[in-house]
Amino acid sequence: MIIVITPEEFVQNEAELINELFQEGLDLLHIRKPFINQDEMEDFIQNINSEFHHQLVLHSHYDLAKNFTISRLHFREIDRQNELYKSFLDKTISTSVHDIETFNELNEDWEYAFISPVFPSISKKGYGENSMILNDIKKRDNPNVKLIALGGINEKNISEVFESKIDGVALLGAIWESDEPLNVFKKCRQNVLS
Repeated sequence: MIIVITPEEFVQNEAELINELFQEGLDLLHIRKPFINQDEMEDFIQNINSEFHHQLVLHSHYDLAKNFTISRLHFREIDRQNELYKSFLDKTISTSVHDIETFNELNEDWEYAFISPVFPSISKKGYGENSMILNDIKKRDNPNVKLIALGGINEKNISEVFESKIDGVALLGAIWESDEPLNVFKKCRQNVLS
């Protein structure tokens, strides 16, 4: 499984590129736009082809899910700890963790969890420099929740990530910091499939 997370700020032709990513086999898109209001979020979703709405995951403005065919919601670590997800158990929910011990404690309410940073981050300079997560994944013992690697993953190291005990990857900086985001995605997908 390959997931792409949107950049926090809008990017030129972003919805167009998202539609192209889906056409090239993108599994899920996480919409993470913490600084936009409900109307802006609604406009953003409407610019994505409706045939892909069931593959969208909201990080905020959860009530918009009912206006579209969106059944997936993502909850930050703090929101999980504060149990903000409890009223959304009728949806498919995911969350984020930063160590394998926390992941191992997740219950089956969660479809998957991001674990990060696997490598030094591409989009957040200096973040994840001394990460041991790729090594720590060996201690995974939670078969009920899928594990998605995040952080510093690109077309050069994606195969290495898939050789560890993970179920998928999430791409952010590799896509949005590139001059050729669609080609980077295609190479990542090719490297996973080969």
